[in-house]
Amino acid sequence: MQNAFCSPGGYLERIGFSIADAPAVIAKVRLLCEAARQAGLTVVHLQNGFSKDRHEAPPGAPIFHKSNALRYMRAHPQTAGQILTHGTWDYDFVDGLAPCEGDLVIAKSRDSGFAGTSLDSDLRGRDIRTLIVCGIACNVGVESTIRAAYHLDYFALLVSDATLPAGPSFIRAATEHNVETFFGWVADTQAVVLALRP
Repeated sequence: MQNAFCSPGGYLERIGFSIADAPAVIAKVRLLCEAARQAGLTVVHLQNGFSKDRHEAPPGAPIFHKSNALRYMRAHPQTAGQILTHGTWDYDFVDGLAPCEGDLVIAKSRDSGFAGTSLDSDLRGRDIRTLIVCGIACNVGVESTIRAAYHLDYFALLVSDATLPAGPSFIRAATEHNVETFFGWVADTQAVVLALRP
């Protein structure tokens, strides 16, 4: 839930994706975080981006070629170091969703929150085996994280209305189908918030 993906002028909008529904998603994610904290759950923030020298994405890695952010910066050299780069506005969390004391913040440079991060060990160290997953984009980082979670034997729940696809609206339905059929479970924000109440 970074400016890059949710805010006007952020990376996702710059490369041509609609973020018109982002304010509604931000509100749902805020409700989920508040309900999770009140229930005593650990809130984890995945923060996607690269170092200024982009050493996480060398030319020999697929991400160098497939990352829209990296391709955009190469095509628009004046934006190098401004898009999804540590320490920039684009990299920061949106207003109202900054991590609170006790939350975990996991920096990542790949779509999955598990790839090259301490997420798995941080969760296992807290005896966490069930994940409630939301965010932007549902068909990229969210789905990649849920798929990886499944293969690591986590139970993952996608919160359908607390996500936003990068691309046409039918992608949301495809992601929900993939998760529900193969990798986890799907519910909406209201159902999750009600389930978390004492």
